[in-house]
Amino acid sequence: MPAVRLRRMHNWLAQAYGPQYWWPAKTAFEVVVGAYLTQNTTWSAVERSLANLRAAGALSIDGLRVLDLDKLQKLIRPSGFYSRKAPALKAFVAMLDDEFSGSLDVLAATETRVLRERLLALPGVGGETADAILLYALGHPVPVADEYLRRIAERHRLLTPVPGRNRKGYESLVQLTRKAFAKDPVADQSRLFNEFHALTVAVGKKHCSVIADCEGCPLAADLPTRKPVRTDRNI
Repeated sequence: MPAVRLRRMHNWLAQAYGPQYWWPAKTAFEVVVGAYLTQNTTWSAVERSLANLRAAGALSIDGLRVLDLDKLQKLIRPSGFYSRKAPALKAFVAMLDDEFSGSLDVLAATETRVLRERLLALPGVGGETADAILLYALGHPVPVADEYLRRIAERHRLLTPVPGRNRKGYESLVQLTRKAFAKDPVADQSRLFNEFHALTVAVGKKHCSVIADCEGCPLAADLPTRKPVRTDRNI
């Protein structure tokens, strides 16, 4: 079964790479900002933007709230798409102020299903961004699916490919991951989803790029074929 195989892949990856200690951030709000900034860019670019915000005293709810939009765009320019990401970050803070007393703790206390739909209604927030915020910033036990997981799932024939970038394709990966860890204790699921996401990124960067490099991959034994496959579609 695909879910059983995916759970076994987690074990192989954990044995190969060890604990990943994600998300790399000092505060929950920094996680939120990073989740927005990492869209369509590299983490090294995000780190430059975060450093700019930190130096400007704007890497906090209070700091971002009072920061001029033009100044915010300049500070996050290294991450790209700054004219879209800056208003999106402002919209998140506005939502936090208007509906959750300006508090991430109040936000985190909201029921997961309701909170996820509220995040998805914000500008610039898709499934991956919403779930990264839920899991890493707010501590909700939700899977995070990304392009690396899509490649792994399709190349290992764990699910039927869904063409194009759409929510249906993303949600199918989320549900597959949720099923894979369904038998684990609920209390452990946040940690497991956290580690699994980080581990898929680790193996993805090393072996599951646009051109698969299966030699030495911890997941190679599960492949239906060892023939490298090119895939450059997005979720």
